[in-house]
Amino acid sequence: MPAPPGGKQLSVFGVEAVDPSLADLAGLLAGPGRLGRMGGTGRVSVRVDAAWRVHVLVQELVGRGLVVNWHPILENPPEERVAELTAVPVDQESDEDPSTPADPAVREAERTVAFEVRTAYSSRLNALATAWPPPSGKLFLNGSRLRLWVAAAGTPTRHGYTLGLDPDASLDKAVDAALTRVGLAGTVQPARTYEIAGRRRLARLAELVGERPDAAPARLWPGGATA
Repeated sequence: MPAPPGGKQLSVFGVEAVDPSLADLAGLLAGPGRLGRMGGTGRVSVRVDAAWRVHVLVQELVGRGLVVNWHPILENPPEERVAELTAVPVDQESDEDPSTPADPAVREAERTVAFEVRTAYSSRLNALATAWPPPSGKLFLNGSRLRLWVAAAGTPTRHGYTLGLDPDASLDKAVDAALTRVGLAGTVQPARTYEIAGRRRLARLAELVGERPDAAPARLWPGGATA
């Protein structure tokens, strides 16, 4: 493969080597992402732990032509309020000043603990929905797919770098085989993460996922300050 103008050699599996596609969302599904199906359409959603991940994922998914929305996950979601019949006239129901600040306990109950990012249902995701999960040994992960996975659930550790896994462990063997094929062999950890360790493998991961998005903290992106 000829070197690009800057003299940097592109990896055949790297993010710069292929154009972004809807198939890249397999990187989210290999991790903690969820697939929804409705008729001839599909939707991908993923829960993330930080606002910067929301920014990166929305940019990546919108760049692939998808309609995307997100919402916060509250520690203690408010219960649905049900109106009750009352004999008190409406204009006398409450003397509470609407400008009164919310009780601190209420604000604490509404503390955001995570965010959910999800695409709208789209017929353009039907091919992914139909083909998922892939047959044994057929899961393929390239730089673009890994980039989405890192954006959603990648975290540096003392020993290397971890990628969050599907809680139900249904794809552990397929994920391990796919990562091994691209030079990222690691181990499944009890905390439902896949840990990649070793200087060479970490450099390989940074090469595959490409440059850090502006919204991502340098210390959390592969090849960042702690690499």
